[in-house]
Amino acid sequence: MKIGALFTGGKDSTYSAFLASKENQLVCLMNMYSENKDSYMFHTVGDKLLEMQADSISVPLERHKTKGIKEEELSDLRDFIFDIKERYGIEGIVSGALASEYQYNRINTILKDLKLASITPLWHVNVEEYLKDLINNGFHAMIVSVSADGLDESWLGKEINSENLAKLVELSRKYRFNLGFEGGEAETAVLDGPNFKYRIEIKESSIIKDEGKSYLNIERAVKVDK
Repeated sequence: MKIGALFTGGKDSTYSAFLASKENQLVCLMNMYSENKDSYMFHTVGDKLLEMQADSISVPLERHKTKGIKEEELSDLRDFIFDIKERYGIEGIVSGALASEYQYNRINTILKDLKLASITPLWHVNVEEYLKDLINNGFHAMIVSVSADGLDESWLGKEINSENLAKLVELSRKYRFNLGFEGGEAETAVLDGPNFKYRIEIKESSIIKDEGKSYLNIERAVKVDK
């Protein structure tokens, strides 16, 4: 089955696309980027890496802008998915939903209307086990924003490896934040994986603080042969 993947460049969407591509033909990575930094549906941190990620994965990247107004985002997403369905002939969409009923239900309503299959490999998985699988499968996800108690700026630029995962598990229990970061507690960018033809290395970055959130502004990234 030909599928498109809703893609942010973060761990959930990247890993979901990888899993779904094992049994389907992934023909397009689809990125909605929002003018609203507090978008209800779409994350925007790490967009500068998107083209490099898509190139490394060797799948075309399609982007669509939304103003990020709460319910208008859904209309924008529907228009985007309809356009991709028409141009690529896709029969399904894969998304990286973990446990958010808000995102899951709204995406599925659109897909049902457009007669497209909904593929959600990570829906209601055990998050700690999923992150262990992510690491064991060779994905390198770097934390690029933090906005939760217990996650300070020292986490920016750190990779979610086995050692750091153990620390995150402990912190999530102590400070009661979502280990999967689905509520925006932190955001990630995937720099390498088994489906990447080259890895991405961050050469220059700076930390920007904005209304309770700190994020890594990636100024220069390079391709590194594997």
